[in-house]
Amino acid sequence: MNNINKNLPNYLTLMRVGMIPIYLVFFYISVRFNMIEMRYLAAIVFTLASITDYYDGMLARKYNLISNFGKLMDPLADKLLVVAVVMSLNYFTNEINFICVFLIVMRELIISAIRLVALEENIVIAASKLGKYKTATQMVSLVMILFNIHKINMFFYYIAYGLFYISMFFLVFSLIDYIIKSKDLFKFL
Repeated sequence: MNNINKNLPNYLTLMRVGMIPIYLVFFYISVRFNMIEMRYLAAIVFTLASITDYYDGMLARKYNLISNFGKLMDPLADKLLVVAVVMSLNYFTNEINFICVFLIVMRELIISAIRLVALEENIVIAASKLGKYKTATQMVSLVMILFNIHKINMFFYYIAYGLFYISMFFLVFSLIDYIIKSKDLFKFL
């Protein structure tokens, strides 16, 4: 396998990080100049970035291309992407409630801190199904919100925000699950 194929999951992760400022520029322009086309471009960038999240993990597992860089950067890229989107949807358009943004950011900070402690102790804490459900419902709901699907009619409104609040349910319970799985890290308490 050549070098490009071997590093493809890492390239996808880096590409995802690089898409964050592009998303933010498109979203900001859409709000500042009231250009729905730019919002759609921001939504497309987010959608593509979300797809890279699926493929980098799938390729790394399928072809045994798991690397330390990927273990560190993949979850960080996911966190940065989601936090950028929910913060922009709160700050610029108030489409996401600040309490939800706060919970999302706090969860990501807590889990990142746990991962750093686990890394120091050479402990691997596997991702839970709850976390995967959180990510899937969160990404789909944010895509729908970014594309303004929720403004077409009330049916889509309930689907978009219903999925978002389902993702918040998974967010809280996956955090609790993560803390329980990492309880051995906190023996000093």
